[in-house]
Amino acid sequence: MTDKLIIFDTTLRDGEQSPGASMTKDEKVRIAKALERMRVDVIEAGFPIASTGDFEAVQAVAKAVKDSRICGLSRALDADIDRAGEALKLANASRIHTFIATSPIHMKMKLRMEPDQVIENAVRAVKRARQYTDDVEFSPEDAGRSETDFLCRILEAVIDAGASTLNIPDTVGYNLPHQFGSLISTLRERIPNADKAIFSVHCHNDLG
Repeated sequence: MTDKLIIFDTTLRDGEQSPGASMTKDEKVRIAKALERMRVDVIEAGFPIASTGDFEAVQAVAKAVKDSRICGLSRALDADIDRAGEALKLANASRIHTFIATSPIHMKMKLRMEPDQVIENAVRAVKRARQYTDDVEFSPEDAGRSETDFLCRILEAVIDAGASTLNIPDTVGYNLPHQFGSLISTLRERIPNADKAIFSVHCHNDLG
């Protein structure tokens, strides 16, 4: 079987976080239509719960684009997922991309959760997202600084819960290229049900 390279574009979401890159709803729709013409497979249109403007932009992109799959980002929280599902209601093809932090420092200092709680929340989030769409993506935030054994556990669990894409992000630009490549290889080799999901990557070079 020939592997297919899937292009996931996050210009309208992560790209907008760059200084001076804020876009209006109409500008986002124009960019989304341009990405559609370029046959981009998946367009991450925004973070619907972040603001009314973001919700309306995702909604407008979902309505305007027919050939690309439209994705909305959400934390592993019920309110986030419900808001994303509502924004994507008019999409011809939709995806909910949900995430939760998995590095020791983020789990302890930001989430204030034990690892088992994080896995429970991730599984619950994926199952809730599946109520809105059969295409659910999961990201272990700060994967680059996460413990490999824990990543294997949580990713195996979310695949079982219904996640069809696993996005591995080096959120803070911590890994060198060879380290990140090795991480992806290790995850694909060690997760028992890895063959049931598509692996995606999200890299940063914030440090230059």
